[in-house]
Amino acid sequence: MDKIQQLADYIDRSGSIVATTGAGISVGGGGVTYGQMRTARRGGGRWGSGAGSFLPTFLETMFSYQPSFAHYALADLEAEGKLAGIITTNVDCMHTIAGSKNVAEIQGSLQVNCCAKCGRHYDGYEIWKQDELPRCDACGGEILPWPLYSHIGLWDADVRKAREWIAQADLILVIGTRGNYGDVYWNYRRRDAAIVQINPGHTGFDSVADLNIRQGSDDVFQRLKKIRNTTDGM
Repeated sequence: MDKIQQLADYIDRSGSIVATTGAGISVGGGGVTYGQMRTARRGGGRWGSGAGSFLPTFLETMFSYQPSFAHYALADLEAEGKLAGIITTNVDCMHTIAGSKNVAEIQGSLQVNCCAKCGRHYDGYEIWKQDELPRCDACGGEILPWPLYSHIGLWDADVRKAREWIAQADLILVIGTRGNYGDVYWNYRRRDAAIVQINPGHTGFDSVADLNIRQGSDDVFQRLKKIRNTTDGM
């Protein structure tokens, strides 16, 4: 049987789906990886020592592209009532921009921001849509996104959501990610849950996945949409 038809069958049979995503879902549309962000952090630049050249190398890239087809497809699955939540290590907010409501950004994102001087929070990614480093209204200090001021630490509130969702899911979609972050959330999964991996390369999920689809996520979800639309119309 065609693997994407198998994926469609898994989705149709499932009562609760969780997707876990990494850079692979965004890079195809122009997204930026953590490695590139670290380089920006070290590089220095017009934003000074605190944020380095974060704006020109990460933010300008981030806001110059849109969510991928796969981002929108996951939002549609959520709206359909099939997808319980998305667990992601991405910080680019593209799942939110695509319309997904239940997103656990386990390493934070540009939606979680804090003044490096006084600790005041400024949440929401819109604060980064400007040409200058945002400053705190209270003390004038640099505002930094969570991945920078936490040194890419865990965002505990979203980790708790990730554990709850994956403990209930009977289908896990692994999309464009290489690591399972075992004790963070993966080890909390249902042991009878089916696992489908969508990734053109080999990863540590290969041996545990019930189905490995070696294609990019946009191609897979475009074909999946056609298959499911044809089935619904029968």
